[in-house]
Amino acid sequence: MRCYRALLRLLPFEFRGDFGGEMEAVFHKQHADAERGRGGGLAKLWWETIVGIFTTAPREHLAILRQDAGFALRMMRRNPGFTLASIVTLALGIGATTAIFSVVHAVLLKPLPYAHGESLVVLSQEAPPSSVSTTAFSVPEMMDLRSRNRSLDGLVEYHNMSFILLGRAEPERVETGVVSWNYFDLFGVKPLLGRDFRSEDEKDGAPAVLLLGYEYWQRSFGGDPTVVGKDFKMNDKIHTVVGVLPPFPQYPDRNDVYMPSTACPFRSNPSLVTNRNGRMVALFGRLKSGTAVAQAQADLTTVVASLQREHPDSYPAGSHAAARTVPLRTQLTQAAKPTMLILLMAAGFVLIIACASVANLNLARMARRDRELALRAAMGAGRARLFRQLLTESCILSLAGGAVGWLLAIGMMEMLTRLAGRFTARASEIRMDEPILLFTIALAFLTSLVSGSAPALAGRGNLSGSLKEGGGIQSTLGASRRRGQNLLIVAQFAVSFVLLIGAGLMLRTLLNLQRVDPGFRPENVLTMDIYLDFAKYTDGPKRGNFFQSLLEKVQAQPQVISAAVSLSVPLDQSVQASSFQIEGQPEEAGREAPRADIHVVSADYFETLHIPVVQGRTFELRDSADAAGVVVVNRALARHRWPGGDAVGRRISLNQGRTWRSVVGIVGDTKENGLNQPWRDGIYLPLAQSPLLQGNLVVRTRNDPMDIARIVVQRLYEVDPNQPAGRIRSLDTVRADSIAAPSLTARLLGIFALVALLIAGTGIGGVIALAVSQRTHEFGVRLAVGARPRDILGMVLAQGLKLALLGTGFGLLGAVAVTRVLRGLLFEVAPTDPLVFALVILVLSLAAILACFFPARRASSVDPMIALHVE
Repeated sequence: MRCYRALLRLLPFEFRGDFGGEMEAVFHKQHADAERGRGGGLAKLWWETIVGIFTTAPREHLAILRQDAGFALRMMRRNPGFTLASIVTLALGIGATTAIFSVVHAVLLKPLPYAHGESLVVLSQEAPPSSVSTTAFSVPEMMDLRSRNRSLDGLVEYHNMSFILLGRAEPERVETGVVSWNYFDLFGVKPLLGRDFRSEDEKDGAPAVLLLGYEYWQRSFGGDPTVVGKDFKMNDKIHTVVGVLPPFPQYPDRNDVYMPSTACPFRSNPSLVTNRNGRMVALFGRLKSGTAVAQAQADLTTVVASLQREHPDSYPAGSHAAARTVPLRTQLTQAAKPTMLILLMAAGFVLIIACASVANLNLARMARRDRELALRAAMGAGRARLFRQLLTESCILSLAGGAVGWLLAIGMMEMLTRLAGRFTARASEIRMDEPILLFTIALAFLTSLVSGSAPALAGRGNLSGSLKEGGGIQSTLGASRRRGQNLLIVAQFAVSFVLLIGAGLMLRTLLNLQRVDPGFRPENVLTMDIYLDFAKYTDGPKRGNFFQSLLEKVQAQPQVISAAVSLSVPLDQSVQASSFQIEGQPEEAGREAPRADIHVVSADYFETLHIPVVQGRTFELRDSADAAGVVVVNRALARHRWPGGDAVGRRISLNQGRTWRSVVGIVGDTKENGLNQPWRDGIYLPLAQSPLLQGNLVVRTRNDPMDIARIVVQRLYEVDPNQPAGRIRSLDTVRADSIAAPSLTARLLGIFALVALLIAGTGIGGVIALAVSQRTHEFGVRLAVGARPRDILGMVLAQGLKLALLGTGFGLLGAVAVTRVLRGLLFEVAPTDPLVFALVILVLSLAAILACFFPARRASSVDPMIALHVE
């Protein structure tokens, strides 16, 4: 009845008598309902709300929804600060999660954009004792597998070549996929224009035909449909464009054009067609209906084992050959999966923090709405009705946050697509399309339920007490609500700690990679790919004369310090390892032969890249094609193979002992396949003794190397006007590209961690500010009885810091477990690196102190007389 009298005091005097009787009955009923429901939990409250929705007539339901939505919009206009903070916070969480999910959806979840995509497999074979798995097969092996297997509906071949396309304004090097005639039929890819390959295109003597890739067609021909039917010269033959392919994930290479296998001069060479050891083609198959991957692998392993028995000379002695059958989906996504899932987890953490922050803002606002809710309850609103009103407000806020988050996600697409492109060909499928829009809407509704349920539940306490106390800004929060706010702050700091640890570990990884000495100096070095026309440069002397003429013209430029030619560029991950023999160390049966990376370089290569000479000499003019064979080895190989002696003067063979080459020098180690990879054994051959058909021009310049790129291309055309220049890059760019994936990952994790820290810091600052406003009377009393302002300042700061440190403690436990997932992405840093953990604890503590300082200073500056007078 005290609540009833308090309500009557709020009404105008002239209404009290007439309205009193009706209100008394209503109040008694609601008071009894509240007393009976006070012990119910959130699940019971949800059940009552859902039952109320489904038992309400649709017309009445819509009327209630319009009423709730209108009231929610009015409340949002009346509280612009709360509205803006909630929308921005939710937008950050929803936007980050939506952006990462769009990548995960496109790369990991969507079906492959091929017909029967889940039945497509990639074949490889293993031949112990080398334990080297390779996807390459010889043509005879392919024919045998195609005819003997019982588990595949189709088996097609693929390999990649670089050819020169003539017939346009300038010669152009095109990446070419050499495939079986039914290759695209197996994948279910139909041409966008023109026709597909036919079986007659693969017959000997058939006219040469080409299919253009979609990206190449757009880039080089501007999407001109009349290109179909045009002729171009390639490989000394006329090739006719018969079709244009649609955009689709190209695996394992991104090609400009495709040709049938027999049109490739290398693949159609009779010596290769009959050579069982000439392994150069990759194989793709489609499983028969009802056949599992394991069954296909067992079937193909049986076939490979029978081939080993029939052709023992083509397989290592004592080995047991086996086939591996891997789903194409796995091959396309296995490199991207760890990074994508880690980023999705990080974005999910940001969303959790955002929900907790908005829930805390709602809880804080509930302190100002106790009187309103008490009046609504006393006027007849049940707790389910109040719950529904609060959820409607939360839902509108979340939808607004979702709309802004959608725009933020669109802004992140370019960065995420670049990151995904480092790992998988499916990056081209990333879209902000209808499924992602539905995900964003569903995410917005979910966040509204999560962020709105806690304050709604907290708002159903003793409403009669709220009416009795009269509400107001300085009304005291209930103990349960304070505990709820504190729990949310602790959770925010715990999750922020985990995110900051992950970002810190990735940042240290990036710094460690940037500090790695690659063994050469990449500054002011220009690189250019050069692929010679094999039809024109048919022998070693012609190839050697071409590169010698080019080097002379380039070195004559005043901006050039030195120039050289090499088979590969360091850090380009294109170097290949090969086995070799050491004189005096015969191969043992069942033991793997030594292997090393093979490099072919001109004489000035080591000087151009500033690779130090450790012992002996490098290549000279006397190391000609007619001279005795020589090699230079790197320090790693010399240390591994001649640990107690001198490598210079020793001899090795690269062709099973048919010819021997003398080691004339030892040079420093270089990082060839990545800064995070260990030093590998390397063997360098002189260009004069191993003429290249394709190579890289490396030029050290006095200034920015890109400034003379066009001049170098002009010198190339002077040597051969039909010889195109390939990729033109600086070696600094090559190095940056080699760490682009960890750099982008560290950047994204850093953004998520900073957003989480900002939200958590703002949250704890808001909670402390509310507590200060509610404890003005207490602070006034303390100051009046002798407390110093700095005591009040310290007390408020301690309250905030206690919550932050408690959250940090829980976060420490979580980080130890979660960061182990990062182990595969780290370089020279442990998942529990003490420096990173110490710095993150310091950062979180400083953030908490900074967030709490301003409300603490306001508390310490309270005027005791004014505070006591107000109360």
